Amino acid sequence: MRAQESVATRVGRTPLLHIGVLQFTIEIPYAESLKDKRGALNSLKDRLRRSYNLSISEIEDQDDCKIATLGAVIAGSDIPGLNSTMDHLLNTLHDWKDGTLTDHQMEIFTPR
Repeated sequence: MRAQESVATRVGRTPLLHIGVLQFTIEIPYAESLKDKRGALNSLKDRLRRSYNLSISEIEDQDDCKIATLGAVIAGSDIPGLNSTMDHLLNTLHDWKDGTLTDHQMEIFTPR
């Protein structure tokens, strides 16, 4: 921690953390059971974790086999880069072959 603090002091600025949050709902029309849904979601979540280095979890609709609401969180050091990553993430979700993105909300926070 001291090494990071001294680097920040040397350049005369405090490093900022920005947090991108994406909540989204997807429909999985072929899923006939929670097992089908879980398989599709696990595949999607693994792919997104590998591609975007994010944290992702199902946050609602756990008992519905056709609908899933998930939350994804990405940390970054600059807002434009975070916006770009979040846009690419949305494009990936739009193109997902196993389901349809039906709703999403995106927000970027900067803790102080």
